[in-house]
Amino acid sequence: MRTKIILKESEMPKKWYNIAKDLPKAPQPYLHPQTKQPLGPDDLAPVFPMSLIGQEVSTDTWIDIPEEVLDIYSLYRPTPMYRARRLEQALNTPAKIYYKYEGVSPAGSHKPNTAIPQAFYNKQEGIKRLTTETGAGQWGSALALATQMFGLELSVYMVKVSYDQKPYRRIMMETWGADVTASPSNKTNAGRSILEANPTSNGSLGIAISEAFEDAASREDTHYSLGSVLNHVLLHQSIIGLECKKQMELVDDYPDYVIACCGGGSNFGGVAFPYVADKASGKNVTLIAAEPKACPTLTKGEYRQDFGDTAGMAPIAMMYTLGHDFEPAGIHAGGLRYHGDSPLVSMLYDEGIIEAEAYHQKEVFENAILFSRTEGIIPAPESAHAIASAVNKAKECTATGEKKTILFNLSGHGHFDLVAYQEYLSGKMQDFEYEPAAVK
Repeated sequence: MRTKIILKESEMPKKWYNIAKDLPKAPQPYLHPQTKQPLGPDDLAPVFPMSLIGQEVSTDTWIDIPEEVLDIYSLYRPTPMYRARRLEQALNTPAKIYYKYEGVSPAGSHKPNTAIPQAFYNKQEGIKRLTTETGAGQWGSALALATQMFGLELSVYMVKVSYDQKPYRRIMMETWGADVTASPSNKTNAGRSILEANPTSNGSLGIAISEAFEDAASREDTHYSLGSVLNHVLLHQSIIGLECKKQMELVDDYPDYVIACCGGGSNFGGVAFPYVADKASGKNVTLIAAEPKACPTLTKGEYRQDFGDTAGMAPIAMMYTLGHDFEPAGIHAGGLRYHGDSPLVSMLYDEGIIEAEAYHQKEVFENAILFSRTEGIIPAPESAHAIASAVNKAKECTATGEKKTILFNLSGHGHFDLVAYQEYLSGKMQDFEYEPAAVK
């Protein structure tokens, strides 16, 4: 009975999958935040390298992964897939549960899949320094690793509530040479304006994006790097789903459900997008994005154009949004505390091609504890949203007797989130939820 499904290093995908041609319609263009006109390459050039701008708008189905990127990927890829047999037994379910484990990367999550190529392309263009935002710190630590690999400086604006909750993520980034600032800060106009209005602001990813974007735009040697939402980010993450397909073939199986947590959309798109083409060609596969009830972007947001950041400096995108000035409660799944969602994920949800579910954090941690006690891995709070959804689907199979196959993406470990686990285990954790009227 096979538990661990491993690909050889030589079987690692050599191309990224671009979903553009498998979309139901062409995406709406990003708009300039000031002119409200469609953005062109010249508008993005001050903050992104031309190679990434080209990937953002490409309609090629396959894009070659540079050798320099593959070389660093090989430190941790291909990542393992596991059959969660002990979890199945605990649930007494006829379902088969598989999980793809991205926590084996040096940074402990899926985020290096895009951090590494972003650092590479910026280095190629002669950029010396990058800025970025981070919520829980997984993206910031991944980019700190990547910039160290390519000899670039990095300045990270970390959402204040996470900066305080997760000091070891900050220390991890600093160990890899990054400068880390709690956001909102006094370093930027955007940060100062937020603090003036609300001196005790917990911050948000939207605010941190504003600060990082402003910082990058103020220096010619600096570009901005985003860890989710944008098309080229989800392109780089497609290596997850491509490996999953090969691994499922090795055990002669195919998922009925593909599940991942969803904040900006990078790990969900990474595992689910390679299955969208299958679904379009008639495969019966359900793709589920699991999000927090405290930041219910897909399940309670509006599908409309909105700024990608709080200060209105970033491009305007057509997406599901709670409003760019929305500040979610300080839940522990910091990486899912974003007001908007990837335009590509948003379109697929609006078209009914993917589904979305929302969970309270206490239910999420209950399932994270079950998973850690059966499978041995302590999951990141973000990833545990996918576990909650997968467990619910397995319980449905227990009730109906259906022998369905469930695949979820375990996007990272929770070794730096033990304060959150302590809060849950001590009974102090609280749930937060916004009613539709409050969201509006």
